[in-house]
Amino acid sequence: MKGRIIQSTGSWYKVETPEKVLYSCKLRGQFKIKGIKSTNPIAVGDWVDFNWEEKSEMGWITKIYERNNYIIRKSVNLSKRSHIIASNIDLALLVVTLNHPRTSTGFIDRFLITCEAYHIKANLVFNKIDLYTPEEIKEIDNLINQYQSIGYRCSKTSAKTLSGLDTLRDIMKDKVCLVSGHSGVGKSALINSLDPSKDIRIGDISDVHNKGKHTTTFAQMHSIGYGTYIIDSPGIKEFGLFDFKKEELSSYFPEMIEISNECKYSNCTHVHEPQCAVKEAVELGYISPDRYLNYLNMLEGKEMNEKDYS
Repeated sequence: MKGRIIQSTGSWYKVETPEKVLYSCKLRGQFKIKGIKSTNPIAVGDWVDFNWEEKSEMGWITKIYERNNYIIRKSVNLSKRSHIIASNIDLALLVVTLNHPRTSTGFIDRFLITCEAYHIKANLVFNKIDLYTPEEIKEIDNLINQYQSIGYRCSKTSAKTLSGLDTLRDIMKDKVCLVSGHSGVGKSALINSLDPSKDIRIGDISDVHNKGKHTTTFAQMHSIGYGTYIIDSPGIKEFGLFDFKKEELSSYFPEMIEISNECKYSNCTHVHEPQCAVKEAVELGYISPDRYLNYLNMLEGKEMNEKDYS
């Protein structure tokens, strides 16, 4: 039989068939995905083949189908290995709030370039708009204009007033959506408002500590109706910027890609080189100074501290 992994606990996998029947399965044999040094061979979102044994009431996974995409994080205390968070993602949604808690542009940009690197379409959802002053709404509109100008779709929503939910529901329809954002931005309320028949707590990720060696974090997939699945995931703080090459970083910034062809040097890092078209575009206002500063911080390998996540 064929099905999709919707939950993983490390040793057991919950598999859902196209007929919406759930089976508990284990992995039979050793699976290695070419080019990926991962601590987990199977991830939520994977399509697999499995054999069901009626007598033991369990299934054995025998095949993993090729992934359209996947997203990973660095394994804790295992710096040369990764942990696959989820696979076969149609859309990644970052839920953003201006304050209480604040979502910094540094956090937003790390989310977006991570999605670019793993070939996942990303949208920004500016939530809790019912709480903001006119001045704060103007600030949100400025951010929306900035990100929409470089190709990212943005939405304004409120779980309390239901504002923007019809548009968001249409965006998510018939898609597997990765949902991320800080704790407190209203992910749970937003998702449950999209499908009031559900009561999903977003952010209750399973952490399994393995004898002090490392911590493994698992995602989970939920159906919320109208053909939509959401994947609850750890924050970008956990899985962003794994194994990025500095010389490739600018290629994950859409506004830099075309302009960089006009740089004097083909291997320009857009930092210190003369006749750099990207730096000139920043000075002229064609590229956001905030985005460029975030690019420089990533290029230098600067880790975001706690205040960047609050």
